[in-house]
Amino acid sequence: MTDTTYNGWANYETWNVSLWIGNDEGLYNEAKRLAKFGKMYQDLVALLYECGSKETPDGVKWNDPAIDAGEITEMMDDL
Repeated sequence: MTDTTYNGWANYETWNVSLWIGNDEGLYNEAKRLAKFGKMYQDLVALLYECGSKETPDGVKWNDPAIDAGEITEMMDDL
């Protein structure tokens, strides 16, 4: 049986976004703040776009359709 995940995440894009959220203090704090109010990953993406950030420093777009938004939202809830 082959593992079809990327470091335990749905795919590379989801892993990359979660890595940046978990390791960038500003992103971490915003994700945690939004999750506290029941917001989802899409709300964080909207905030990032308002601030002019369209992708991670590695070039993965915050709104890439390959990102498992539900998985990122769960991660945010656990912050």
